[in-house]
Amino acid sequence: MPRSPVVARTRAGASVLAALTVTALVAAGQPATAAPAPAAEPLNRAFDRAAQEYGVPRDLLAAVGYGESRLDGHAGKPSQANGYGVMHLASNPDNRSLEKAAALTGEPADRLRRDTAANILGGAAVLRDHADRLGLDRTERRDVNAWYPAVARYSEAEGPAAALYADTVFTFLAQGLTATAPGGEEVRVPSRPVAPDKDEVSAAGVYAQSPDYPSGLWVPAYSGNFVVGRKAVVDKVIIHTTQGSYAGSISWYQNPASKVSAHYTIRSSDGEVTQSVREKDTAWHAGSVNSSSVGIEHEGYVDNPAWYTEAMYRSSAALTKHLAARYSIPKNRSHIIGHSEAPGATHTDPGPNWDWNYYMQLVGGSPGTPGDSLTFPSYEVQQSGSSGPQVKAVQQLLNAQGYAAGTADGIFGPATTSATQAFQRARSLTADGAVGPKTWTALLSAGTTPALARGSSGDAVKRLQRSLTAALGTTVDADGSFGPTTESAVRTYQSGRGLSVDGKVGPATWGALQAGR
Repeated sequence: MPRSPVVARTRAGASVLAALTVTALVAAGQPATAAPAPAAEPLNRAFDRAAQEYGVPRDLLAAVGYGESRLDGHAGKPSQANGYGVMHLASNPDNRSLEKAAALTGEPADRLRRDTAANILGGAAVLRDHADRLGLDRTERRDVNAWYPAVARYSEAEGPAAALYADTVFTFLAQGLTATAPGGEEVRVPSRPVAPDKDEVSAAGVYAQSPDYPSGLWVPAYSGNFVVGRKAVVDKVIIHTTQGSYAGSISWYQNPASKVSAHYTIRSSDGEVTQSVREKDTAWHAGSVNSSSVGIEHEGYVDNPAWYTEAMYRSSAALTKHLAARYSIPKNRSHIIGHSEAPGATHTDPGPNWDWNYYMQLVGGSPGTPGDSLTFPSYEVQQSGSSGPQVKAVQQLLNAQGYAAGTADGIFGPATTSATQAFQRARSLTADGAVGPKTWTALLSAGTTPALARGSSGDAVKRLQRSLTAALGTTVDADGSFGPTTESAVRTYQSGRGLSVDGKVGPATWGALQAGR
């Protein structure tokens, strides 16, 4: 069938094609298949062999692998979408490329997951299968531009997400790349003029502008992967790493089986921003703080610093500055935090390779101390000789209430002991200078006493949740949102203290908390 470039483009598609056109004007044409790799280069040999066996242009195959993994197989560990290896062969309800590769190559799934050469062969087989189903003949398969729809199908995404995926691969082809794999081997893809055939993809792959961030794109998440509206005031930005590719992660938000989403995702190579959930709505990205935060995902893997590029840092910092101004979020490390620093988090991203000092400098904020310095899953007894973050929290709380605990240095010395005793006497608690459950409860609940009930949100709710955690000895997520879990905790507290059990926090409940009962 005839194949010709699509003339009409949307704003984002036009920007990608503009980059490709510039490259086409300045770059010399290059063959679709490079010369065979030397014997000492196993990764290059794997690309050469797979390209030859399945009739896939070698450089196209390498560009797909680079876009998926930066040529890092991660020792067979899966991505967030349960994808494996350099070619990200996936096994999830909407993407069965791992199983397809096994059927096409005869290689067992475990080998495809762990062996890089087998994984690349599997990726080539899947790409060729897409090309065959599209009806590409031998002559068309020699033209790298004809492979655009097959690359879009390889993503197993639909619409704009598929177009994002294929555009990224063809941008790599146009610009060329020199990538160093984890073992030190270099893989090169020379630049070339490209004019991808978008006929099959263009009608559905229309980009829209982000409704909340004018310089971003809009590719919405599946409606079942987020909640419309919020139950708390936005007061923080959460920094994530995708553990997968840019377009792959965006398509993962569209997968009904994923049960995850983020407000924004940022591409490594050039800092492109795509929004998938409106800021007014609650994305599912950070557990207990979903309702009070905006989540920004960054393309890459926590164990590979190559993903964290200058373009990504600057683009992300510009977005965070924008959010901080819109929602009056303090630009410090108590309000701009990593996923790993969110209360109750079990994730490690963005990991040790994320340069927080540089990022906060770009944001125009203070590096400071990460996380919420007053929130803990449990509150342990602190006394003379104790040290650490919880002692620092005690000192901050005492100083805020006018009791001179000295510098909040995390060391429980004489000044902190004296201030604790003074606070305890003022609350009619045993003045032993040790901060146990009762003193913790009184300290954490200190402050204004507004009426709170289900649907309330804000800092007063956080104070309530922290003090209930101390009083009950069980974790009540301090997310600032008074939902069913908080209401249940209030009822339990009221019942145990002989108060009227209504699940609402009025003068009697506040009084009991602030007395350390």
